[in-house]
Amino acid sequence: MVSGTIFKEEDVKNASKGCVIGQTIKEELFGGLDPIGKQIRIDKIPFTVIGLLKEEGKGAMGQDQDDLIIAPYTTVQNRLHGYHGGYDMIMASAINENAIDDAKFEATILMREAHKLLPTQEDDFDITTQVELQEITGNITGILTILLGAIASISLIVGGIGIMNIMLVSVTERTREIGTRLAIGARESDILIQFLIEAITLSLVGGTIGIILGIIGNQVVYKLTNFVIPTSVSSILIGFGFSVFVGITFGYFPARKAAKLNPIDALRYE
Repeated sequence: MVSGTIFKEEDVKNASKGCVIGQTIKEELFGGLDPIGKQIRIDKIPFTVIGLLKEEGKGAMGQDQDDLIIAPYTTVQNRLHGYHGGYDMIMASAINENAIDDAKFEATILMREAHKLLPTQEDDFDITTQVELQEITGNITGILTILLGAIASISLIVGGIGIMNIMLVSVTERTREIGTRLAIGARESDILIQFLIEAITLSLVGGTIGIILGIIGNQVVYKLTNFVIPTSVSSILIGFGFSVFVGITFGYFPARKAAKLNPIDALRYE
């Protein structure tokens, strides 16, 4: 707690309408003002702010841990949800990182006792630790990375074929120009480099547009879901590198074709 107090046991019994808020809620609703004693409405029901939590920042999953309001569970059940049943979820904290497995074991024993399960009966509940959540997230991220990589590879191949076709058309349309340059002393390497530069430039323009759209899309996802997808300088440089690679790979054949043109045949081309 930064200020105020947490609700007491009698507040839980009486389903009182007091709540504790996080720093994000405080900034959004009250700015620089002290929120203690002020009222907020949750689903049209007035609650009095009795406490302010310290800032926690981003969680392991990228969520904002300060964007929360805590109230007695009896108040939430009776006044907000309108039912008096059990709980959808119980969240607990181990005393430190090394005690997570012990805490899970103790929680399992307590839950089995509370549910009156016999030793031969299986658990009718699930307990998931933050470590397991990170592993699940890592597995999902790995699968998504493979799928996105496959999609990106197909896109690069299709884009590269498009660049190659454009450059082949360009070579055909500029055959007389190429013949003129060769006739007045241009070397094959000069023609090759010229068309490679054009292919790389074309690829880089597309890559730049893709990077800009990716950054904008990243911000849109963050605004809509509050899920952070870090955009590093290295990923942008890799994007540029792939653009250059595609330009060189798929632009080499048209550039080589232009460089190998016979000057006489090129000048006579209609």
